[in-house]
Amino acid sequence: MIRVTVWNEFLHEKDMKEAMELYPNGIHATIKEFLDKSGEFEVRLAALDDPDQGLPESVLESTDVLVWWGHMAHQRVDDELVERIRKRVYNGMGFVALHSAHHSKPFKAILGTTGNLAWGREQKAIVWNLMPSHPIAAGIPAHFELYEEMYGEPFFIPTPEELIFGTWYEDGNIFRGGCTWRRGLGKIFYFHPGHEICPSFHNEYVQRIIKQGIEWAAPVSVSEDLKNVCTHQTEAPASK
Repeated sequence: MIRVTVWNEFLHEKDMKEAMELYPNGIHATIKEFLDKSGEFEVRLAALDDPDQGLPESVLESTDVLVWWGHMAHQRVDDELVERIRKRVYNGMGFVALHSAHHSKPFKAILGTTGNLAWGREQKAIVWNLMPSHPIAAGIPAHFELYEEMYGEPFFIPTPEELIFGTWYEDGNIFRGGCTWRRGLGKIFYFHPGHEICPSFHNEYVQRIIKQGIEWAAPVSVSEDLKNVCTHQTEAPASK
């Protein structure tokens, strides 16, 4: 089984009526519910206000894929935790960033980016499947419709290694909404749906993409000699 930890700020769902109605037990619990149905994952939940911000060393070290949702409290995430997450990814842990996790500290630290983008009102969005042969896109139609917060270009990220999904919005904006990268031994998948007052996490295609994104990001077996080479140095050397 793939050991998955789903991290969520779990703040909006406590004080916003619309978020409470859509995700009464939290966005992370909704994600756990549909992951549990597959029987392929061992899922734990973590939240910002939990002890050790939900990710003590024992949990982080036993996580194969970390799923992250954050929005209103990015700056509250401890910098030491961010560095531990970055190193775990470089050592092979998968990282799936959802929606406003583009501005989360771990996403920016792992990829070395600001994560800035254009944004606007909630509106009709059409998600286009640009790489139908990719495992993350398996079984996803040519396009499907959502009601989502507009995220648009320019999106300040490193050039994606794979651009799997692109989204068009009714206001005319476009967005690189499903992207992958590799850093060290780790794999990173960013997927844009999931605004706290939009029902995207109840959509069957969104659920399938997240599930398949986790499967894709899960660590692969690497021989010890290769692992030692790949993980010997996980930060830039000091300048002389």
